[in-house]
Formats: sequence, C-alpha cells, structure tokens
Amino acid sequence: MIRKVELGPPHARELFAEPAPLGLLGLAIGCAALTPIAFGWSQTPEALRTAAMFCLLFGCGGQLLAGLMSFANKNLYGGTLFTAFAFNWAMNWWALDSLAGGVSPDHAVLLVVDSLSLAVFLVFTFGFGFFGGLLFAFLVDIDLLYLCKVIQGALGSSALAVPIAVLTVLLGLLALWLAFAALINPVSGRRVFPVPGPLFHAPRKGGFDWKLRYNIFEVLYQHFRVHAFSPMPVEELTDRLRLLGLPPPILPDLCYLAEYGALALDTAEVPQGAPRAVRLTAAGIDLYEQLILKKYQFG
Repeated sequence: MIRKVELGPPHARELFAEPAPLGLLGLAIGCAALTPIAFGWSQTPEALRTAAMFCLLFGCGGQLLAGLMSFANKNLYGGTLFTAFAFNWAMNWWALDSLAGGVSPDHAVLLVVDSLSLAVFLVFTFGFGFFGGLLFAFLVDIDLLYLCKVIQGALGSSALAVPIAVLTVLLGLLALWLAFAALINPVSGRRVFPVPGPLFHAPRKGGFDWKLRYNIFEVLYQHFRVHAFSPMPVEELTDRLRLLGLPPPILPDLCYLAEYGALALDTAEVPQGAPRAVRLTAAGIDLYEQLILKKYQFG
C-alpha cells in the first residue's frame, strides 16, 4: 500500500480563482471612460451619462466582485482595497449622473472625503510595497491623483485638471499591465509582462532548521542504497555530519526520529541506552523518497 505523508495542516483551498485581474480590468475600463471628460474632449450630458454607466458597471461592479471574492479567499489586502475602491467608483457614477442632470455634488463634502481618502491610500501604499514594486507605483499614482484633487478642491480652481487627467490615464495603464501579468505570465510560463518584486521586506520570523534532520536522512539513505538495512555506526554518522558542518549533539534528533518511526536504533549492550548504530526503517525510507525525491509526483 502507498501511504502518502502530509506534513502540517492542509493548505486552505481558495474558493475562487484569483480575482485581481477582474478588478484591475474593471478599473482600467473605468479610467478609459473618464479620459475624454478629464481632458475636456467631451463633456456633454450624453458623455457624462455614458461614462457614468461604465463607472457603475466596470469600476464599481468589477471591483466590488473582485473585492468580495478576495475576502472569500482570505486575502485581506486585496479585498479591502478593491471593495473600498468599488464604493468610490459608485460615487463617481452618482457624481457624473448628477452633473448630467445639472446637479453638482457638494464641494465641501468632496474635499473632506478626498482628504481622508488620500490618508487611507498613503497607508495602503506603504503596505503594498511589501507585495511588489509595480503595485507600489500603482498606489503612488492613486495618492498623487487624490493629492491633486485635494489641492484643486482647496484652491477652488481647475488648475490641476490636466495632471489629474494624465494620472487617470496612467492609473488605467498600470492596472492593465498588472492584470495582463496576472493572466498571461502563468499560462505562458515566462514573464511576458515583467512585475518587479517587493520594495520592502518584513523581518523574517524564526523557523525550524531542517538541516540536521535532512542530512541525517540523506546520509542514512545513501547507506541504505549500498548496505540495505544494515545499520550504520553512530560514530560514523556523526563524523559524516561533522564534515557537512553539523557537529554533535545528534542524539536528541535520532531519538525523536526513532520515536516517530523513521529510524531504528541499536541500543544493545550500551550503557544508558545510547545507540551504537542506526538505520532507516521502511517508513523512514518512504518519508525521504516522498519529501525529497518526490516519488509520488507522477508525470
């Protein structure tokens, strides 16, 4: 019988496929719909209502769906960002639809909310620096966009309309690149759309050092391949491990692995039960061949 060994708890299975590309594509389409209005190319009521529907369906709907699926997949950062941004796009829909009907949103309320949004996204920017450089740039673009909106709202002028329009286009392009990288890179097996790694790195948590136990298995497995189930003297094992930079004591690990069933210890006629020889058991050989040699990974 084949008994496959599983170490540790089973990995949590995600409920949905990665939803980030959906949210990013929705964001990119929403930005595209705002571009003619932001540059002043088309600001008719019809243009406002058309852009409003794209904001509602793609900007809000796509990101809300991506955010909820991210939460279901236990992705706190993605779920929070997409869901919060989805509500922002719902406000864009309402503002554009109101403007098309001749009603302007309250200036003071928008200024206060934009100021708070800037503070929120600044914190998000720092957090996304731990995920990737392009994600960090994506959030920096959002920060600059809100900063321009706050300055423009505080001054009561439209002096920053062009920078806001440029940042909107850049945001859409960054969203497209990230979405394509998530969709195309895995299926192509290469980085067609390169994405830089994290800018920041959190301190690594202390973990268990497997080096000694791995090399105990390695040495004893090579011994098994030549001598079958003949035990290896513990002194010889210790000398072999010392050459690999792993000095004694090894007795605690030998006793643990024997208790686990991976090793058989020969303690006959040895004071205090200290082993004089050791070998892998069948279970230990199977464990090594599964975890190291991947013998059950077919194809």
